[in-house]
Parts: sequence; C-alpha cells; structure tokens
Amino acid sequence: MMRREFISLLGSAAAWPLTARAQQAAKISRLGVLLLSTPQADPQMETARRALHDLGYVEGHNLSIEYRYAGGPA
Repeated sequence: MMRREFISLLGSAAAWPLTARAQQAAKISRLGVLLLSTPQADPQMETARRALHDLGYVEGHNLSIEYRYAGGPA
C-alpha cells in the first residue's frame, strides 16, 4: 500500500465515528410509572404529564412512558 493511500484510509477511518454520531436520532427518555388504577383514571398522572411538559419532555417525541397498574382491589 502506498503512503498516500494509507493516509487517506486513516483520514476516512478517523472521521467515521463523527459522522456516525451525527446521524443518531434524538435520545428518547423512558419513564416507568406504577399506579393503583388506570392512567386515565388517576388524577395525579395528568399533573405529572404537565410538569414533564414544562421541563421540556413531550410523550411520543422525547419521552416514552410505560405504565404498570393494578386493576383495583379484588
């Protein structure tokens, strides 16, 4: 391999991590919520969503919320 070919190969290999990092999508934060009732029936969940929105988190854009809840007392 000639010297110029080797230098150009090194240059493209060094730039590869920069281009790969630039092409990544925005990071999506994940939040796990444990509730006693369904998310729609819990009045505190709407307050939590509003507070997260005020902090810049929007469900479906940069935030994923996973709900776990009990169906109520048996």
